[in-house]
Amino acid sequence: MDWLERVAKLRRWTNNDIRAPHKPLLLLYALGSFQRDADGELRYSAVEEELKRLLEEYGPSHPTTPAYPFHHLVSDGVWEVRTDHGAGSPGSGVRVLRSSGATGRLVPELRTALRKEPALLERLARVLLDFHFPPSLHTDLCEAVGLDLDLAEAEGVTGAPGRAERAAGRQRDRRMRELVLTAYEFQCAFCGYDGMLGASTVGLEAAHVRWWSYDGPDEVDNGLCLCSLHHKLFDKGVLGLGEGRRILVSQRFVGRSEASRQHVLALAGRLVIGPQAGIPSVAGRHRQWHAEQVFRGEPREPLIPAHAG
Repeated sequence: MDWLERVAKLRRWTNNDIRAPHKPLLLLYALGSFQRDADGELRYSAVEEELKRLLEEYGPSHPTTPAYPFHHLVSDGVWEVRTDHGAGSPGSGVRVLRSSGATGRLVPELRTALRKEPALLERLARVLLDFHFPPSLHTDLCEAVGLDLDLAEAEGVTGAPGRAERAAGRQRDRRMRELVLTAYEFQCAFCGYDGMLGASTVGLEAAHVRWWSYDGPDEVDNGLCLCSLHHKLFDKGVLGLGEGRRILVSQRFVGRSEASRQHVLALAGRLVIGPQAGIPSVAGRHRQWHAEQVFRGEPREPLIPAHAG
């Protein structure tokens, strides 16, 4: 059985491009649990709050519940659920999962495969990360689910996602970074940072507005050149794009230091820097997707300069 292809093809609920990474998050959490205790089970009532926090931080901006993936992941053939009454999930209701003593874990065949080939765990995790989350969040997400992975490219690991990508029918365009950084003249579109180390840029990245894992194209009108800080905040939903190429800052973001004020809060309402003349700016459909699926809450009003009034 090709577990990489099975995980790459997880059934994901979709409706009007709504982001629903519930199953990938639960499966990443289960892989982290397996790494710590290969024979352990996850009792829903014990892990519900932790799974809920994962969904709040890495899932969609609207309220959701971990009961959905706990039940529905069974249909993908990688997860099993048992209750106090025997095998089988009692349903996707929160109350019934709690009251029935529902527990879940990886199916026996997958647990056996992971024991025989320990490197498979890292490959499966990388497929889940690459297919459902932007690279800027991978390290943080692994820490959140308790996965001890070396996310650097390594021989024997890099080939696996390539197979899975081919199974899903998509491959990344490796020219994306160069095209986007050139379009924005090698400076952060939010703050103007343009650091170099010798002849190479340092701390600048090509950010997908609509994530590649959610059918975002590797095209300039779906990209922004951002510094590492603002790329992370953009992918976390702290920052966004509004009408008229204005930068949005979430009301949910709290920063009391002068650094937070200067590097984040002061961005509210600013115009995006670039791209250069003749190159399309971010397409409205991609901006709208990010606003609905990634940006958190409502945008702040622009800061009033200290000398104003």
